[in-house]
Amino acid sequence: MSEEPAPDGAERNDVVIASDGRTVGRRGTATRRRMLDATATLLVSQPLRDLRVVDIAREVGASPATFYQYFRDVEEAVLVLAAECGEAMAPLADLLRGDWAELEAARSFVDAFIAVWDQHTAVLRVRNLAAQEGEPRFRDLRRSANRPFVDGLAEHVRASQRNGRVDSALSPIATAAALMSLLERMAAFHVELESMGVGRDDVVTTCAHIVHQTIDGVG
Repeated sequence: MSEEPAPDGAERNDVVIASDGRTVGRRGTATRRRMLDATATLLVSQPLRDLRVVDIAREVGASPATFYQYFRDVEEAVLVLAAECGEAMAPLADLLRGDWAELEAARSFVDAFIAVWDQHTAVLRVRNLAAQEGEPRFRDLRRSANRPFVDGLAEHVRASQRNGRVDSALSPIATAAALMSLLERMAAFHVELESMGVGRDDVVTTCAHIVHQTIDGVG
């Protein structure tokens, strides 16, 4: 079976593929990285709909033509960044394995989840907003990134239901999805709570208690 081509400007294993299908060399890979980093930086202060190729090119001292060597448009660059965020989150699924009888297990997961969001807030906000607006590529990226966490949390709910600690009327998947929505929302906007005297540790502790009580039935 032949390998399907990588998307424009995407990576195939460790090889970077340009928008015209060429393999990008070391220098080109570095330029592409600078374009991606500039895009992420600009998203902190500009919404995706207002971000232009010329803005990104100017940020790195290059021409718009250089940008188009690697990406078809701004959205494609943001899709690459969003995919990288999903890769950064993937190892956190390991924290969902094992015994969650103690609150500290939930706290470790919540803390690590929010830490990834703290590093990539602008890109993840854009990804989620585009997904909520129905953009299928962003929706698929968000779903694939969150699915291991939904599955892991749902399995804890099922285990607690078997032990009689959680109401059997609850849908494990719906419960897990609701918890993920809570975590994403708090991770995205927890900084805004600082003006109300709520620090990051308060957010982590509160979310950890909610997650732990919900999936393990701890009162």
